[in-house]
Amino acid sequence: MNERKASGLADRIYSDILNSIMEGEFKEGDRLLTEHALAERFATSRPTVREALARLRADGIIVTRRGSGTIVGRRPDPDVRRRFAPLETLSDIRRCYEFRVVMESGAAELAAVKAEEEDVRAIQDAWDRLERIVEAQQGIGAQDDFAFHLAVARASRNQFFITMLSSIEEQIVFSMNLSRNLSLVKTLERQRLVQREHLAVLEAIRSRDSVRAGRAMKAHLENALERMFGD
Repeated sequence: MNERKASGLADRIYSDILNSIMEGEFKEGDRLLTEHALAERFATSRPTVREALARLRADGIIVTRRGSGTIVGRRPDPDVRRRFAPLETLSDIRRCYEFRVVMESGAAELAAVKAEEEDVRAIQDAWDRLERIVEAQQGIGAQDDFAFHLAVARASRNQFFITMLSSIEEQIVFSMNLSRNLSLVKTLERQRLVQREHLAVLEAIRSRDSVRAGRAMKAHLENALERMFGD
C-alpha cells in the first residue's frame, strides 16, 4: 500500500470514529475497540489504524490509560460537523492555529514597527467593541474576533499579511466557532481571558515593542488552542 493511500485511509478511519463518538455509538468513558478489531472493521492494517488513533489522541478525543486500553475522553457537540463544514478534521483546526501562530505573530511584530496612529486606533476600536460585547454578556461572535486580528494585520502595512489573513477568513471563523463549542473554559471566563490577551497585543503595538507584540500574539493563539483541546 502506498503512503498516499494509507494516509487517505487513516483520514477516513479518523472521520468514521469521530462520527461514531459524536453520534453516541461510543460515549465518554467508553472503551474503544482494539487496534486489531478496528483494522478488521475497516479492512486495513494496524499501522493505518494507529495513525488515525494518534490523530484522535492529539485532538483530545481519546485517551489511553494503563489497564483500561483506549477510551473516549471527550465527546464534541454532535452538531459541530453539520454546522461547520469548511475543514474536514479536528487536526485541520490544529494545523490552522499552528499556521496562524507563525503568520500572525509576525504581523504583530511588524505592526509594532510600521503602524500609523490610525492603525493603532483601529485596533483599539476593535478591542473596544469586543469589550462592550463581553461586558454586556452578549457573547463575542467570531466575526468580531476576526476583525481584531485583521486590524492587527492591516497595522503591519504589509499587503501580504492582510491578503493572507483575509484569504483564510472562512477557516479562521470556522475554527473560532468550533473553539466556542469545544472550549474547556466556561464562556464568560474564556471571553475575559481572550480580552486580556488581545489587550496585551494592543498595548505592545502601541508601545512599539515588536518583540513583546509577537510574543503576545503567539501566546494568545497558543492559548486558544489549549482552551480548545487541553494537553
